[in-house]
Amino acid sequence: MSAPLPPSQRTERLLLRRPQQADRDFLIDLFSRPELVAHRPDPTPDTPQQSAARLARDIDHWEKHGFGRWAVKADGGLVGFGGVTVSNDLEGLNLSYHLHPGCWGHGYASELVMEALRAAFLTLEAERVIALARPANPASRRVLEKCGFTYERDVMLHGAPTGLFIVTARSNAGRRPA
Repeated sequence: MSAPLPPSQRTERLLLRRPQQADRDFLIDLFSRPELVAHRPDPTPDTPQQSAARLARDIDHWEKHGFGRWAVKADGGLVGFGGVTVSNDLEGLNLSYHLHPGCWGHGYASELVMEALRAAFLTLEAERVIALARPANPASRRVLEKCGFTYERDVMLHGAPTGLFIVTARSNAGRRPA
């Protein structure tokens, strides 16, 4: 990777910043919501300890790599988390995002994904970004395809088939959201 990402950056409607311990209560609430975890093989909401560990991993990733999942704000408040991280299992940076269900349907996911791809390819100089979406989550698949990802194959993730989607620096060059 070429250069670290700045600690915060803006899109048209979103503020994307490094996660902080102060985000803990929001993250605990986010991952306690049944509708957010419904697409998991085990759709049990996270415990507060699991959510705190998730936040610690996100903060640690930024410390180790100079980039990672952002805390996503809109209209002055947190709406979710997302961005790219190093994948230990698959080739390419791994894009993931989770938005508060009250913020679904506003285009925030597409805006976040497009900014994550811009950062991955232009700043981090990645060659490939991957994303994972379960068949039971067609909304995520639509966001990924809208942003230029193509389905590559199914992989097993936590015991369940999961679609592996990819976008490369070449296929993303000059792309604008659909």
